[in-house]
Amino acid sequence: MTGETVAVVVVTYNRSALLTGMLDGLAAQTHPPDAVWVVDNASTDDTAEVLAARTDLPLRVLRLEENTGGAGGFHRGAEEATRAGYDRLWLMDDDVVPVPECLEVLMSVDEDCLMAVREDRQGRLVEKSAIRFDLANPLAIRPKTASVDSTYSSRAEMPALLPVENVAFEGFMIRRRVVEEIGLPDAWFFIFYDDCDYALRARAAGRTIWAVRDAVLVRQLDFDQQHALDGWKGYYMYRNLFAVHRRHGQNALVRAKPYLITAGVLALAPLRGGRAEARNVMAALRDARRMPRTPEGRGGRPASR
Repeated sequence: MTGETVAVVVVTYNRSALLTGMLDGLAAQTHPPDAVWVVDNASTDDTAEVLAARTDLPLRVLRLEENTGGAGGFHRGAEEATRAGYDRLWLMDDDVVPVPECLEVLMSVDEDCLMAVREDRQGRLVEKSAIRFDLANPLAIRPKTASVDSTYSSRAEMPALLPVENVAFEGFMIRRRVVEEIGLPDAWFFIFYDDCDYALRARAAGRTIWAVRDAVLVRQLDFDQQHALDGWKGYYMYRNLFAVHRRHGQNALVRAKPYLITAGVLALAPLRGGRAEARNVMAALRDARRMPRTPEGRGGRPASR
């Protein structure tokens, strides 16, 4: 054990039932967290009452006046936990439940950046962190060319520590000294790819991110992002993917790839009946160019549609 302190940062919005399960999981940890910062993104359900009743956890509740998205919530929560001086930050969404030994296992690994491994409620491996996230090949339309769950059929097949190239803010742990070096999660993203951007920034600073096989989170919801490209979430998925290419692309062709993706979506729109998706991708390309190229330029309010 490292003897370090750890603060959990949880972001929630109108999902009090899921939040309750997640907090139950934190309360059952064999290594209790030193603090749990819950960022309430202006929920209108009974989230405030749920949090007020949790006397079994060292809660610090940040109630925001407006919904800043997951990115804005993690920016604010990480800012507070870093300022408070905790050695490690454990970033958690409200739809995962850590098994009792999860935090103990993570704290026993002496590395700067760690990722817990997600399974679904049936015990199947659903860890989407990329083993290979290709920002060098302009022909790789999807930069995630290999993920943990596409490479291993079960968690048992994984090595104890596996290097990954991007993460989700569903169990990502980072030391405070890295946050102080690379900055906070970028609120401009609102939702989607803020975690990917943050992992790329950590790796650019020379850190390896390790997926820890025996630190298990149980994901309560199914992944459905691939069905949302014609809705409001699709706009953010495209915009933020384009922003990641502009910030982190390793050559000019990769940084120009958003134009290729946009052209492909527009060409296929008549066949797919995707007028809404076409509008999303055009707006995303326009707005991605307005996003700061570096996180240092993120001042002001988070960008929203």
